[in-house]
Amino acid sequence: MSNVKLAIVYYSSTGTNYQLAQWAAEGAKAAGAEVKVVKAQELAPQAAIDSNLAWKAHVEAAKDVPVASPADLEWADAIIFSVPTRFGNMPSQMKQFIDITGGLWAQGKLVNKVVSSMASAGNPHGGQEATILALNTTFYHWGAIIAAPGYTDPVIYAAGGNPYGTSVTVEQNGTMREQVKDAVVHQAKRTVTVAGWVKKGLEG
Repeated sequence: MSNVKLAIVYYSSTGTNYQLAQWAAEGAKAAGAEVKVVKAQELAPQAAIDSNLAWKAHVEAAKDVPVASPADLEWADAIIFSVPTRFGNMPSQMKQFIDITGGLWAQGKLVNKVVSSMASAGNPHGGQEATILALNTTFYHWGAIIAAPGYTDPVIYAAGGNPYGTSVTVEQNGTMREQVKDAVVHQAKRTVTVAGWVKKGLEG
């Protein structure tokens, strides 16, 4: 069986979900996957970005990360999404990206993709779970297979115990309140493992 191909698609304004994406890539590579990390296109006006020093700094730091395209999803066997919450939903930047996947959906090219999601917010109950569930609604339409972490490893409890996907609370200064790296790595490995089973079954 050929290696599982994983696309990690994230949106990050100040860097949290960029870091989650990097940890997910680390875990997936350790599981033997071929990994591609891409970002949702920034849609905010430059004036808004410039008004927030952390946002401006992160845009500059991530300028070399490729912008996500539907071709990345077509290439992938598995996809991990990572986003900050916006009123309990995904940010408009990620919604815009998802909205341009209609062509792939119509051709059935998103069926049986193995998907998993992560989220962040400024408060422990700031919408992380709702955001992951909102992402999942799209995946049902795709006919994708959702690989939730559940409670499959003790590291999930240590990270706050979100069975839908790893989530993290971000302080005003940008630091992560929970220690989530191990949970992210586990979630990525689990996603790749499930995708391997699916790929093997489809090839068989």
